[in-house]
Parts: sequence; structure tokens; C-alpha cells
Amino acid sequence: MAKRDFYEVLGCQKGADDGALKSAYRKLAMQFHPDRNPGNDEAEAKFKEISEAYDTLKDPQKRAAYDRFGHAAFENGGGRGPAGFGPEFASSMSDIFEDIFGDFMGGGGRRGGGGGAAKLRGSDLRYNLEISLEESFDGRTVEIDVPTLVGCDTCEGTGAKPGTGTHTCRQCNGHGKVRAAQGFFTIERTCPVCQGRGVMMDQPCTDCGGQGRRQQNRKLSVDIPKGIEDGTRIRLANEGEAGVRGGPPGDLYIFISIKPHQLFQRDGADLYARVPISMTTAALGGEFEVPTLDNARAKVKVPTGTQPGQRVRLKGKGMPVLRSKDVGDLYVQLDIETPQNLSRRQRELLEEFARLETEETSPTSGGFFDKLKKMFEA
Repeated sequence: MAKRDFYEVLGCQKGADDGALKSAYRKLAMQFHPDRNPGNDEAEAKFKEISEAYDTLKDPQKRAAYDRFGHAAFENGGGRGPAGFGPEFASSMSDIFEDIFGDFMGGGGRRGGGGGAAKLRGSDLRYNLEISLEESFDGRTVEIDVPTLVGCDTCEGTGAKPGTGTHTCRQCNGHGKVRAAQGFFTIERTCPVCQGRGVMMDQPCTDCGGQGRRQQNRKLSVDIPKGIEDGTRIRLANEGEAGVRGGPPGDLYIFISIKPHQLFQRDGADLYARVPISMTTAALGGEFEVPTLDNARAKVKVPTGTQPGQRVRLKGKGMPVLRSKDVGDLYVQLDIETPQNLSRRQRELLEEFARLETEETSPTSGGFFDKLKKMFEA
């Protein structure tokens, strides 16, 4: 039986690019794979046919020969596709396996250029920074000391001793990967000798041990903006660990936490404070001063007949809103203190006041007990 045209087998036009060929191949390989069609001889034959077609067309030299001479280009020893399940077929299947499943197994694609030293990005770092509420109010620049890995000055981050060179890894021949047969498939894995770099140093740098980076404490300035809130994260690009052998550095993340304040509690841009006042001030009215975060003092007026828990709002005395001209408010909650340790005269005066007390002077409590009385009389 005459062989079908390879382009027809893959369902592609003769001028199709490599991406179209690979896409068609992956789709058909998944459809007719023997593991998905156990005992199906027709599917197995189809799988061999599409594998042979792709193995030929993916290779530029084989494809050029096929486009010119057709199947005759591979007759009489002129080359052949993987008609069986031999080494060439295993190599082809390794390509398929990596293309189709590589992303799910954490693969990052093949290394180009036949290997070469891998330049890996450095790790991101986290730094926890605690500031005061006053620092959040004013904003400031903070100096921090960050232990990290920095590029080695001796070898300039290459990992190789100055004046020495590199040589191709003999284990993987510079590919950065080695192949191992596992049942039906041939699986590629990172070379354990060169760690995927494809090259080996003739002599590692004595200062960094060949890593291209070393431990060092770095002093950095961090700008804390006005109004920053607890839990905010600040990202400093490229201030993390240095990359491996000249790779790009990671980022540094500053996590902000704000210390509890002895007077104020914060809710967004608003501040809250609880201030105790005497019973007489609550009854007669008055005023007092409270400190504010802008190093000033604000007057709080106590209305006559103030009740426990009543709040007084001081507009614009709260926190600045991050990256805005707006400012929050300060709410002062008035907690009324009951007199204790009364003198004899104070007690006499309060007893006299109690005798003169009417429902008008205590409307809430008087009305409440009137309701209770009616309930019991009903």
C-alpha cells in the first residue's frame, strides 16, 4: 500500500510553518496514542504514521528532501522515519512528551543554544518593618539592614575564578539535560552534574565557591508615605537576592505593621480616643484638650447633659489618606466616671441632689422605671 503524503497525514498545507506542524502533531498524537486506545491496532498504525510524518517534517533537512523528492528521498537507505518503536521513535516521543506535558511538570522549556550557563533569577525577600502611628501620620524615610545574597565582586557574578574559563559538561554534552528511558517514554531531566547549566567551570571562584554570589547585609532606604496602613506591602524591585551567575535579582517586599498607640485607635483614616470625664462635667458641660498627632492640641467641648459613650467629632484631626490630600477625623468618646471615695460633705450634697431629682433631670431612667411599674400593675 502506497504511503500517504506526510502533509496530508498531519492535515497541514505544504507551506505550513513549524508551529502549525507541531500543533497538528500534538493534537493527533493525543488522539491516537496507544495508551488512550489499548488493543486498537488501527489507532496504533495511525499513531506510527503521524509520528513518521512529523519526525520527517520537523527536521529542516529531511523536510527539504521530502518536498523535492517525496517518499523516494528516504528509500534505499536515504533515510527513514520511525516506522517502528526504535530509538528514533523514542527520541520523537520525548519531544512530544515535553511539549505536551512539560508545563504541568514544572518544565520551563528547552535551553537554547546547546546549553550555556543558566542565569537564574534571584529569590524574592520579605522584610517585616514595624513603625509607630506617628511615623505613619508624618511619613518618613527608614534605614533598614537586610541580610541577603549579593553578586560576588571577585568573579563579577560568573562563579568562575578570574582568569579561568569553562568547559562543556561531559555528562550532558552541553545540553543541560540528560535522557533516561522509563518504560514506553524517554524522559528528560536536568543534568545532575552541571545542574542544567550545560557548562562546568575550570576553577570555581574561591570567594563565593562558584555560586557567583555571597552573603552580605545591605543597608537600604525605604520611603514610608504619609497615611500608610497596617498590613501594607511595599515592593522594591530588584532589591532581593542576586541572581545565580549573573541572573536578574529578585524583589524585596516590605510588610508594614503599626505599633499599638497608648491613646488612639485607628480605623482607616479615622482615629478614635476614649476620654474619661467627671459626672459633674457631663452634667454641667465644659471643655478639655486632647493631644493630636500633628504635635498640637485640640479643644473638646462637652455639651450639657452628656451621656455615657457619647462621641465628639473633631473634623480633619485624623490620619492623612494615602496618596491623597484628604484627612480623616478624630472621634472622642466620652466615658463618664462615677465618683468614688466621697467625703462626708460630698455625700450630703449628693443625697440632697437625689431628693431634689425629678423625671426632668433624669428622663431616661425615670421613664424606664415608670414602664416597669406599669408592667407589674397590669
